[in-house]
Amino acid sequence: MRVIAAGLALALLAPVPAVADGGDGGPDSGSDRPPASTLAWMAFPGGVFSVDSVARTVRYRACDGDTGRVDDPGMRVRGRVASGEVTVDGTTYAYGIPLVGRTRGLLEVTRPGEEPEGLVGEVVTEPQPPTDPAAGRRLLPLTGELSQVVDASTANPAGVAVRDLSGRYGDQQISVNSTFRPKAASVIKLWILVELLRRVDCGQVSLDDGVLVTPAQVVDGTGELQHETFPQVVTLYRLARYMIKYSDNTAANVLIDYFGGFAPVNDLIDSMNQRETILARKMLDTEAAMRGEENYTSPDDVVALLGAVWDAQILTPATRDLMIGFMAEQTLNTKIPAALPPGVPVAHKTGDLPDASHDVGYYLIPGAQVAVAFLTSGPIATGDETVRRLARTVYDYLVDVGPVEE
Repeated sequence: MRVIAAGLALALLAPVPAVADGGDGGPDSGSDRPPASTLAWMAFPGGVFSVDSVARTVRYRACDGDTGRVDDPGMRVRGRVASGEVTVDGTTYAYGIPLVGRTRGLLEVTRPGEEPEGLVGEVVTEPQPPTDPAAGRRLLPLTGELSQVVDASTANPAGVAVRDLSGRYGDQQISVNSTFRPKAASVIKLWILVELLRRVDCGQVSLDDGVLVTPAQVVDGTGELQHETFPQVVTLYRLARYMIKYSDNTAANVLIDYFGGFAPVNDLIDSMNQRETILARKMLDTEAAMRGEENYTSPDDVVALLGAVWDAQILTPATRDLMIGFMAEQTLNTKIPAALPPGVPVAHKTGDLPDASHDVGYYLIPGAQVAVAFLTSGPIATGDETVRRLARTVYDYLVDVGPVEE
């Protein structure tokens, strides 16, 4: 007998107001009721289970394996919950996943010859609904202020996303041009890092493990490794830290080779239902760029990653803290940190190309922590200035609005 049969799983789900078959897909007018999404994934210890309710596909990706993206034509979408059952290589996955973030999802995994395993976890959508809509409304005026900066940046199309992480604004997320999709530049290195740290969490690798780096793997641009002598063995820890702290291009390329190519990072991206992001070329691979092979991302996808890391949904607290620590050591500080008063704590990752300028990360202001993504395309010099204006606009709002009065 299954531990959690599909019908029982739906009964055990946290209450979600019912709608007609197929879900509502959008906010309810005049209501704080969280909207249903077409994309949702459930975080559980060691993995995720993602659902695309339009394409009728699912994906299980955890420490014990990855099904890849699997068709489930029999998926049922009713009462803002997607449910169904798929079998891959003899293992059956029966699921009940609400299409509303911050609710509870259930997955039953039955492997050949084993007792069924019931997994429970929080459902993640983009954006996550606020935990306190009333407090969240206090962040909404910032959208207009950011829109003014974006509209004035005529030479640099831009997109912005900001998510409250402190609860001060009810964990509200706001955005301007949230699906704007410029070249990712070095911001893509965050996904490379998360994939590595996910493997550390799974016990598959240790950051003390060494990787042989050859002269052929060394590239210029940003970074410190290019100034060393090769071949030499470099630890995964140093590769990870340098990739973020110095935006080291060689370190990023070595980690891509260590993974065996782009697929594992793109599998991570797909498992989190991030549709605007892709890793398609190595750092400084101009020939690939000329062939049209490019890395892309969006403000929504960046903040989705940063939020999931912060909430320990895709990493454990230990590797989450390590990642944010690397970001706090960032040495390229001409954008977000330069726009803020000295001493404001931030952890961030820049991205620079001749036609793109980005800075993303965390404002670590006690009691007012937020995740931010400032992405631009166009000339880098004016893009840098647009990022600084956006960064200061967010900071000034956080300081001027002040804490919620009791």
